[in-house]
Amino acid sequence: MQILVRDNNVDQALRALKKKLQREGVYREMKLRRHFEKPSEKRAREKAAAVRRARKMERKRMERDGGK
Repeated sequence: MQILVRDNNVDQALRALKKKLQREGVYREMKLRRHFEKPSEKRAREKAAAVRRARKMERKRMERDGGK
């Protein structure tokens, strides 16, 4: 990953770097790797995330189709 510093503006370059790291999920990955996670816990976490995504998509679909 590379960020260009223009006109010696390091603060702006840091903001751009942090935004790129956030977008790519590096912070989330670091948080998950801070402690060991058992495979069963990982499966449960991923399954719960999938359920949340499915419910959110269903809510959006109902709002778009049935709400109006």
